[in-house]
Amino acid sequence: MTDAADPFFEAYHRDDIAYGETPAPGVQSIIDLSTAAEAGKLKALDLGAGAGRDSISLARAGYTVTAVDLSEMGLERINQRATAAGVGERVTTQAADVRNFDFEAEKYDAIIATTVLDHIPAADAVVVWQKIVRSLTSHGLLAVEVHSSEDPGSDLPPGCNSTAPKSETTGAVVNYFPPNQLAQWATETSANLRILRYEERLEWDYTHGPEHMHGKVSLLAIRKENSPEWYGQPRLFPRRES
Repeated sequence: MTDAADPFFEAYHRDDIAYGETPAPGVQSIIDLSTAAEAGKLKALDLGAGAGRDSISLARAGYTVTAVDLSEMGLERINQRATAAGVGERVTTQAADVRNFDFEAEKYDAIIATTVLDHIPAADAVVVWQKIVRSLTSHGLLAVEVHSSEDPGSDLPPGCNSTAPKSETTGAVVNYFPPNQLAQWATETSANLRILRYEERLEWDYTHGPEHMHGKVSLLAIRKENSPEWYGQPRLFPRRES
């Protein structure tokens, strides 16, 4: 398979699999917000599932997961790792471009889109976003992460002016999100979402290839009518134990 057909082939083909096994922060929050009893009945969709760090973590928590990715090597790794983790029966992989995926309305209790909306053109990303939010159940949780225009690989300022090292897979990112764009999408009336957490940040990445910097945007949201007891992150001022 050529790099053109699968730009992540080399990253996923290595013995030391790219991106590690720790789930994205928003995914861990979704797991924390779900009780074991609930999770066993819930369905999750992992878009751009990569080598499976989020899919397998959700499956371990009891979710039934559909993992979608263009990379056949990534999906092969997911199946291998899910089987090794004893959750192979809870993970189904599907090779597909997210733009062509069949999003069923109100089907998924959790949807994960970790660096996938930035891997398709901006006009397509808007359409996929709209399909994503329609596919959430009435209590559905959403975790999205994208590269921002502050990323050194960005063709937009300030990222394009950065001298920090770029990711080895920079060429796969075609849509860098400017400040507040993802938050604006999530607060549109038609999205029917409530933001639980939103962050724009710069971070160093050591999970694949030579060290490099990223500009990232992370969103954790839930259907607007829901009021969870907590939002999945450590409380700054927890109640004292009596």
